Amino acid sequence: MESAARFSAIFIVLFVLFGALICTRLLNYTTETLFGATSAQARTSQSYPHNTGEIPKKPPGKLEIPLNCPAYDLRGTCPSNYPTTFHPDQNPERPSPPTCPEYFRWIHEDLTPWARTGITREMVERANRTANFKLVIVNGKAYVEQYEKAFQTRDLFTVWGFLQLLRRYPGQVPDLELMFDCVDWPVIPSNEYSGPNATAPPPLFRYCADDNTLDIVFPDWSFWGWAEINIRPWEVLFEELEEGNKRKTWLEREPYAYWKGNPDIAETRQDLIKCNVSEEHDWNARLYAQDWGRESKEGYNKSDLASQCVHRYKIYIEGSAWSVSEKYILACDSVTLIVKPRYYDFFTRRLMPVQHYWPIKDDDKCRSIKFSVDWGNTHRRKAQAIGKASSNLIQEELKMDYVYDYMFHLLNEYAKLLQFKPTVPKKAVELCSEAMACQADGTEKKFMLQSLVKGPAVSEPCAMPPPYDPSSLFAMLRRKANSIKQVETWERNYWESQSQSKKS
Repeated sequence: MESAARFSAIFIVLFVLFGALICTRLLNYTTETLFGATSAQARTSQSYPHNTGEIPKKPPGKLEIPLNCPAYDLRGTCPSNYPTTFHPDQNPERPSPPTCPEYFRWIHEDLTPWARTGITREMVERANRTANFKLVIVNGKAYVEQYEKAFQTRDLFTVWGFLQLLRRYPGQVPDLELMFDCVDWPVIPSNEYSGPNATAPPPLFRYCADDNTLDIVFPDWSFWGWAEINIRPWEVLFEELEEGNKRKTWLEREPYAYWKGNPDIAETRQDLIKCNVSEEHDWNARLYAQDWGRESKEGYNKSDLASQCVHRYKIYIEGSAWSVSEKYILACDSVTLIVKPRYYDFFTRRLMPVQHYWPIKDDDKCRSIKFSVDWGNTHRRKAQAIGKASSNLIQEELKMDYVYDYMFHLLNEYAKLLQFKPTVPKKAVELCSEAMACQADGTEKKFMLQSLVKGPAVSEPCAMPPPYDPSSLFAMLRRKANSIKQVETWERNYWESQSQSKKS
């Protein structure tokens, strides 16, 4: 019995000691959790700062929603799995959206013809005279009524662009109806809708306009790809052009003006070809006719745009109207020589002569090109600055994010003017990304997949800048005109001095 009592006492002592040890460990663990590391651990952490205890601030993961082709193929209707509302990051520490680039201010100017009257359904219907299709957006869904097939796949990729906007900002694009014309040249002359008794013009969307027309300019189809001549979507080509710029510095490039294109579509281009180097003259121009039929057979090996930033100067000249090539030319660090244009697209009114490009006379092209190249090769630092300013503008202000934001703000401002409730026409067909991409093949499908908006944006669109006031608009236009006059004065003095030197 004594032995049993002694054993029990020892067991109790051991149990109490073991329990105290366990409690101490638990207490230490709880203390570390609530109040941080012990002094010894703190010294270790100071020597090896593996973890500060702060929660890292990570940006929210972007939701990606792939195309649901199986569902579309099974039912033949647009899937319903895509979000219908837009929920940008609500983090209060996230900075407010940046202000949109300067050229967004032209949205207000382009919609001025309807600022007083608004836009009625009758006005919209009058625009179908030349429109290729009517686009209707109701409750975030797109419907298209086609009137006439456009040249090549212009209408296809234009509509695809609208659908990507709806994927980027679901539920945020307002209900609307609009007419779209995919032909190059504008057709709404302003002089027919001026005067006290004039009717309001029909609102017609297209890719370009001029100072004598009222067509509403919109980003062109090539931002999502030009399948017929293998020009990849802008977001892909944007990065390739940036890399192509790095292959040769400006000084390493050929000291001539380069142009490659189809001269047969316009007299002004045929006139440009006369400026090519010959036995009689060297106007500092190296000009090449583009044969797209041959390029197609040879796999477009000689028309890679990212490989064409190898001359110090590149010429932009319009075709039958404005040309999509302008953004590709401006993206090079080369000095862009713009032959006096008649047309503008949605962003080119932002360009300032001598800052972003060098103006070339349209009625004296050869001499004008000769002077510009001689001036640039003499004033190399200034010429490089012009080339860099244009490529920077493209890289910073023509990112695909801003292209979508321009579309977003233009459509929102347009919808505010509508004096009627948009409805889906009987002949219209609902379209979604699946309805187009799942049925496509070849290059068209490839470009659609490359330009597909993967999911809703995580941030709001850029903040719309205010409209121009009359004085600031006049000052900007006067500055442009004065810059061109200055170049013409320099050019005239150059040729006078050349003439005098020949006489002497």
